[in-house]
Amino acid sequence: MLEQVTENAPGPLVLWDFLSETPMVSHGAQPYTLQPVTDFTITQTGLHLKRGQWLHIPRAGCPALNISGENAQVSVVAHVNRLPQPPTYDCETVAGVWDESRKMRQYCLFLDLPIWNSKDQVGGHISSHGGPTPGYKYCMDAAIGETALQFDTWHTVGFTYDGESARAYLDGVLDTRDGRNPFHYPHGLFDGGPDGADFTVGAVSRSGEPGNFFHGTIRALAVYNRALTDIEMHKLATALKDETS
Repeated sequence: MLEQVTENAPGPLVLWDFLSETPMVSHGAQPYTLQPVTDFTITQTGLHLKRGQWLHIPRAGCPALNISGENAQVSVVAHVNRLPQPPTYDCETVAGVWDESRKMRQYCLFLDLPIWNSKDQVGGHISSHGGPTPGYKYCMDAAIGETALQFDTWHTVGFTYDGESARAYLDGVLDTRDGRNPFHYPHGLFDGGPDGADFTVGAVSRSGEPGNFFHGTIRALAVYNRALTDIEMHKLATALKDETS
């Protein structure tokens, strides 16, 4: 898995292969270690998270993931198998630097965002100011695809931001949606400074507590400080699919 990612999309800041000998240690440019906040399980297919389970890296322990500024670029890509949620509806966090409780939003890969008449699609949330979008209760700035993810099926999900637009991808393809994907946002990314958001996997802080839990398995996760190209996203998704087919 590690070779497939680095060959097809070189230069990840962090890259976790959850079936490697050291699943919590990044094999990217930064050897950051994910820390469990709750219980979790490494199964024969990857990192399995149930509702309420998540991991993080404290802000001070992952300075390179503070991707911010007017010219910031970022890509977040994961190979996931999403399972049905319990009856209570909630969107799902894959990974990012995103703290809604303290208005410290920067970037985050979500599934199933309930904004802009959306449900079950890939969503790439971005923020230049950390707080809600002006005029709204929540942050509404996101690239959101058109296609609903299937449950109990392996998908490569991801998004990129190049300083001008955010783009959401499903299985290596730009999942075009009129007005929402690509999403024009030439404002850069917020910098929360030393007290900004942690990097989290499987949940974010909102309303003063963790929530937006992911339910399923994550096989691999990578973050880049550049916007991957359409070709790279396609090659990466093809390689990851071959690993789980």
